Parts: sequence; C-alpha cells; structure tokens
Amino acid sequence: MAAADGAGRVLAGGTDLLVQMRAGAVSPGVIVDVKKIAEMTTIEETADGGFRIGAAVSGAEIGDHPRLGQVWPGVVEAINLIGSTQIQGRASPGGNLCNASPAADSVPALVAAGATVTVQGPDGRREVPVEKIQAGPGRTTLGRGEIVVSFTLPPRPPGSGDAYLRLIPRTEMDIAVVGCGVSLTMQGGTCTAARVGLGAVAPTVLLVEDAAKALIGSRLEDEALEAAAAACRAACRPINDKRGTIEYRTRIAGVLLKRVAAIAAERAAAGGKH
Repeated sequence: MAAADGAGRVLAGGTDLLVQMRAGAVSPGVIVDVKKIAEMTTIEETADGGFRIGAAVSGAEIGDHPRLGQVWPGVVEAINLIGSTQIQGRASPGGNLCNASPAADSVPALVAAGATVTVQGPDGRREVPVEKIQAGPGRTTLGRGEIVVSFTLPPRPPGSGDAYLRLIPRTEMDIAVVGCGVSLTMQGGTCTAARVGLGAVAPTVLLVEDAAKALIGSRLEDEALEAAAAACRAACRPINDKRGTIEYRTRIAGVLLKRVAAIAAERAAAGGKH
C-alpha cells in the first residue's frame, strides 16, 4: 500500500493495522503515519455543494461536522458505526475502505452516495469510484506506492436523502451480517435517481445497479420495493459463517433494502433542499 518495496503500511488510524500487527498477521517494514497531513485530515465543502473528506479524518470529527450530517446523514451514520466511542477518535473512512473487509460499515453508504476517492501514487493522481477500490477480502486495487488521499461526495439535488442500516447479532460493536446503503432523489413523489450499496454478502461491497433501476421511475410502491429487494437478493454471493447462513444473509439483504429505502425517502421529503 505504501512505498518501501511494497512492505510499508499507512497508519490512518491504526485500529485495524495495530491489531493485525499484534496478531502477527502483518509485519510492515515501514509505517507511514498520515495523521499530520492536512489534506488527509480535513473536511471541506466544495464550491458546487459537495464535500471532500480526508481519508484519515476520524469518525468522531465526521460525526461532529455541522453540515455533513445534514446533507449526507446516511454516510455519517455508517461511518459512526465503526467501533466504540474510543475507536471513533482514531478510525477513519480511508482505513475502513482499504482494510477491504466485505462487512465494512462505511463502504455501502459511500457506494450508495456515489463517492469517489482521490488516489495518489508514483504516477500521479487518479479519481476512482469507491466501489472499484476493494478487490476481495483484505485486498485492494491500489498499485504499489498508492494511497487513498480523500473522498469526494457529490452535491445533492433538492429532494434527496440517504440512509444506512446493518443487521448485527448484538446491539452494538459487532460486525455486520448484512449492511445496506441507499441514496435517492424524489421529485413530485417519483424517484428520479437512486444508488444502492450492499455489504457483507459478497467478497467485496456491491453496487447493485438493478436495485436502483427498480426504484427509479417508481413512487416506491410495494411492487417497486420488492423488485429492488429481489435484485439485492440476486446480487448476493455470501458465505456461511458463525454470524449467518447464505440463506439468511440473502433474505436479510432484501429486507434491509426496503427499510433503508423508506428511511432515505422520508429524509428526502423532510429536508431535501441542501
């Protein structure tokens, strides 16, 4: 991920890296702490009404931002589900993405938001959709020497809302059995734009385009929601583990889609002018 002939690691928050080091899973030759790099540790509203979030900004800072949670509540609530209050003081969206867990909470919401990342490396900078970063459990598409510098969230049209929900076995501080993020725009009661992100049901977090297509042009009637839920179930490629079976995860993906879409629509109606 960092230089040093590929043996380096970036310390964005350390909440994953330090655990992996203590367990002997990784032994980086070089650790690069990026918490003092201004571009990676600041949040700014862009001229067009979007946001640029440094990859190393802590979840606590994101949750405290006066505007971000008003415009992108689903993104903020997803990031704020990462770990405990203490973890939130260090954990970052960049680390959550690059750790490449299929169950990462922030990633489905960022995918649903249409977020992109700025990647910096030996050959310069490039912009990449969030859903193109993960390559599989613990693996990314970043080249040698490349790091994620920041996330860009696009401006929101009036009548827009987003939300994120996950199912976990416990009430808090657990890993998602399924996570679902939905972002949509409602105009005159009709859905005119939508994106759906689905986590913990495949080797990577998924952008479920067929679910979005089922919502667009509808008034979120039961038939449209069921079609979108069916698309989510069809996209699932989960595993059996101690938190859930393949059958259970697949069914829950459709259930969460309906619930999250309803919350996003409610938010769009309540405050869709940003």
